[in-house]
This record gives sequence, structure tokens and C-alpha cells, in this order.
Amino acid sequence: MGKADFLSPKAISNRIKAKGLQKLRWYCQMCQKQCRDENGFKCHCMSESHQRQLLLASENPNQFMSYFSEEFKSDFLELLRRRFGTKRVHNNIVYNEYISDREHVHMNATQWETLTDFTKWLGREGFCKVDETPKGWYVQYIDRDPETIRRQEELEKKKKQDLDDEERSARFIEEQVRRGREGKDPEEEPVFTELKRENEEEKVTFNLAPSTSRGPSKARYASLTPSGLKVAPSTKRKDHSHSVNSKDKKKKSALDEIMEMEAQKKSLRSDNWIRPDIVVKVITKRLGEKYHKKKAVIREVQDKYTAMVKMIDSDDKLKLDQSHLETVIPAPGKRVVIVNGQYRDAEAILEGINEKNFSATLIIDSGHMKGKRVEGIAYEDFSKQA
Repeated sequence: MGKADFLSPKAISNRIKAKGLQKLRWYCQMCQKQCRDENGFKCHCMSESHQRQLLLASENPNQFMSYFSEEFKSDFLELLRRRFGTKRVHNNIVYNEYISDREHVHMNATQWETLTDFTKWLGREGFCKVDETPKGWYVQYIDRDPETIRRQEELEKKKKQDLDDEERSARFIEEQVRRGREGKDPEEEPVFTELKRENEEEKVTFNLAPSTSRGPSKARYASLTPSGLKVAPSTKRKDHSHSVNSKDKKKKSALDEIMEMEAQKKSLRSDNWIRPDIVVKVITKRLGEKYHKKKAVIREVQDKYTAMVKMIDSDDKLKLDQSHLETVIPAPGKRVVIVNGQYRDAEAILEGINEKNFSATLIIDSGHMKGKRVEGIAYEDFSKQA
């Protein structure tokens, strides 16, 4: 029987079936041939081309298995890194996306028999963090790229600095509250008792006298008696209420003042820090090794986040985004410019560096605060003056 015509329904059906994924047990990795059924796979194994491939593999089987295992491992990890990053994900989800490519290396040609064995191997070799749950095995890629590690360290440093600021604010508020409570007697809590009637048959009535004055009514106190509720003015209670309200108002004003101070402090920080006449470092790799980690001077700032810089080594001029630059920390005794925070735009002299806290001590050398010594200025909040 001759071969079906290219546009015949049978030929079109065969091509559609060939595009999809077939069963793994009918795939020959040595010949890279996928069979659609058991009979086809049997015929392929008896073919001359398959026998020649087996003879080649029998000469050095470990070399072929190592090659296929390395291909499978590198492609799997590349997909995990590019698609999921450092997120924790189920290994079956990654594997299903991996085998969706018809040109992938099949697991039955590698040194691992199952996906679980491969997942455990990734954990032992330190490529991923793996953990077993009732739902199966989960993997988390470990990114050892120096640039990624540096960004993570910067984020952790900034997060730690924010937490330190919040802790200092909380301690300051607690200290103010403690000082306000010192020397004051604790307020007696009111005791509430159950309302009882001496005579069950007697009715309880409330006689509230209407106010005859149109002005503000006076404070009153009430007492419950079997004959009714008597209401009478009490100047003593009025004074006590006024005293308590004035104290609460005073305390509230102090807390409001502290909160306003903290809000004002945070509002002084800005999301853009670049400014002209400061030395910066280019941290992006997109421009090549010629400019990576090289220093430049900002000549002009456009749209708050774009800087026109001039390279110090080559005198080349570049237009870079703020995210592609970082501040430069000079040696102690050199002049710097504070680019963010409470003392923004102030010129200062670098007195010392605290490497443990990623901060520095500066002496302001301009403005009305000239000569003031400030500590704890983060590395990213000041840069060398051009």
C-alpha cells in the first residue's frame, strides 16, 4: 500500500498526532524518535538504524547517560530559575512545563528513575531547597548570582533599618507614656452591680425633670430609689469630669505631636535621590563590562529619575535611569552630599563609617546647621561630591 497523499485526511491526522506529546515508554532517546503505539516501538527497536545506535552506546554507556543527565538537569534548572525564580513550587508543576517541549531530554534516559529521586538529588547537591509535604515534594531554586545576592542584601539592610526606626519610635512613645504616668495615682475602675428591686410588685419609674434653661445644661448625678430615679446637680462631679477630660486631652495632644513628628520625618524621604554634581557608580550590566562598576559624575537630572552622566575614565556621556546607579562612599575626611532624608541637599564631611550597620557619621558643612554631627546616615543617603 502506497504512502497517503500529503493533503489526504489520513496524512493530516498523522501530522496532528505527531505534534502532540506521546507516551514516554514508546520514546527512544538514542534515536530521538517517538512512536505512537507499542507495535510501532517494537518495529523501531528491530530496525537497522536503532541497532547501530545501540552499538555506539554499548561502547561507552556511561558517557551517553552522563550527557543526557547533564542536559536534563541544566534545562530543568534553567526553566525553574527563569519561570519561578526563587519561589517555592511543586516539582510536578515544573516538570509538566518542562516536558511540554517536544525536544526535551526524557527522564528515562538519565541516571534518575523517578522525579522524586531527581528532586532529592537537587537538594543533596545544593541546587535547590526541597521539602516533602502530604501534597508531594516542593522545590525552591537557590540563586547564587552575585548581582542577585547583592540586591537581596540591600533589601534586607533597608528592611532592618526601617525596623530599627520603628523600634526607636515605639520606645520613645513608651517613654513618654511612662513619664506621663509617673507620680499619678491609678484611677479607680467603676464597679457595676446588678439592678435589684426590694419589692418585686413595685414598679420602677424614672422621673427626669425637664430643663428650664435654654443654655448649656449643668452636669447632674442620679441615684436610684424604690420610688423613682432622683436627679440633682453636682458641681463636684462636674469638676472631676472636666479634670479627667483635660488630662485625656493633654495626653492625646502629646501622642499626636509624636505621631506628627514621625510622619514628618518619613515624609522627608523621597523616592528619587539623584542630583547634579555628585559621583555615582554604574551598576547595570546592559551596557557591557566597559561601564559596569565604573564611576561617573551626574551633570543633569531629567524627569526626577533620569540622569545625564559623564564617565570619569573615558569621558563618555550616558543617559541612565536612577535604578542603574548607586552612591559612592569616599574615604573619611572627604566631602559628601546628603541626597535623601532629613538633611537632604546638605553638604557634609565624612567623619567615619560603621560597616556593621551600613551607615556613616557626617559633620554638616553648609546651611544653618553647619558643624552639627549626625550619626546613622545610611550608605544610600549620601554620595561623594564631584
